[in-house]
Amino acid sequence: MTGRASPAKAAVGDKPVFSYIASLPQPQRGIAEAIDALAAKTLPDLKRCVKWGMAYYGVGDGWCFSCGGFAGHVKLMFINGADLDPVPPVTPVGMGKATRGVELESLGDLDEHQLTAWMTHIASRPGLGGKKR
Repeated sequence: MTGRASPAKAAVGDKPVFSYIASLPQPQRGIAEAIDALAAKTLPDLKRCVKWGMAYYGVGDGWCFSCGGFAGHVKLMFINGADLDPVPPVTPVGMGKATRGVELESLGDLDEHQLTAWMTHIASRPGLGGKKR
């Protein structure tokens, strides 16, 4: 793993995301599996894809957040995350001015209550590539 997104090929659907997650080393794989399971539990109409070497999640016709494994951590980034309350602490490089997220180094860093709140809120807003709701 490096500081860059994986070279995973872009593809829409559950299978490419599950393959991407399975390709990650531990502990990143366990963290990404937990995020994926939380997203599926939180957002009943969840759709998945791999874009830009990361797993993307959305509802409706837009993408709401992404999850990617990097050296030493997993990045969970919310598109339009600057609108969340509280605003997630990480401003990633090269992912848009409004994107915010968290970097998780272990399963212990995963705050299920906060992530569920952020996922629910961000899914109610227009996502990347989606129409205004």
